[in-house]
Amino acid sequence: MSYPVLQHYLTRLSSAGASNSSIWLDAEGKAEGKFFNCTMTSAFQPIRALETGRVIAYEGLARGVALADQGLSLWKLLDHAASDDESVELDRLCRMLHAINFFRQDEGLGSDLYLNVHDRLLSAVSSNHGHAFQRILAALGLPIERIVLQLPPVTAQQGWLLNYVADNYRRNGFRFAVNAAGAQDALALIERVRPDVFKLDARSLSDEAGIVNLLRASQAAGSRVVFKRLETPQALASLRRLAALAGSAVHVQGYLLDTPAAQLSSLHKEAVAA
Repeated sequence: MSYPVLQHYLTRLSSAGASNSSIWLDAEGKAEGKFFNCTMTSAFQPIRALETGRVIAYEGLARGVALADQGLSLWKLLDHAASDDESVELDRLCRMLHAINFFRQDEGLGSDLYLNVHDRLLSAVSSNHGHAFQRILAALGLPIERIVLQLPPVTAQQGWLLNYVADNYRRNGFRFAVNAAGAQDALALIERVRPDVFKLDARSLSDEAGIVNLLRASQAAGSRVVFKRLETPQALASLRRLAALAGSAVHVQGYLLDTPAAQLSSLHKEAVAA
């Protein structure tokens, strides 16, 4: 492991056990935590360069430890949160778990870690978004430059909030991604928000002209475009064609290529499905 402060923290967690800490290690060395009555850990899904299949990042996902909860998502947990304060608590717990479980694995070296921010947090945290997480990363000796925070879609009326939160994250040293409803929505945000990454749904590729324009504009602005929820060979073929038309890089993520897993070693391959 390349992070000695994190290693020291994991050693302390291993000796403390689950009864003495809100985060603990299981028998395999994975960090776990509890929210309400659910014990959770991390799974990771790769984000790949479409042209080469190379893994450039992983998205951290909350997963229940119990067999029945293997498909549990952070968003389902948040639906049952009783207050905004509990939403903030869960969000920070998940991001800390994902950071620990990612950076403890050598297979993650050279890759980024994408972490979700739930929409309830945009308004629940009154100021200085990202400061608390920045302090956690610094305390663990982890590289903030490898973290990309994924902001949820917002309505047109919430545009000011997106600008405010994005500026806070940038001031605290984070890169950030914006989940856009479509190509036109993303094009409208390039100059106003200047995200490092756009994420779009690969299940909706009907606006081909808009996607080509977005790919070209994003490349000129230095932003990356990731198509999430890639589930069919047809969508993969369409993205390859659109990338060729735009003459720019495309990145992809989805179950067609990878099922999320706790161990990065099982995901660290370079082939993209034909």
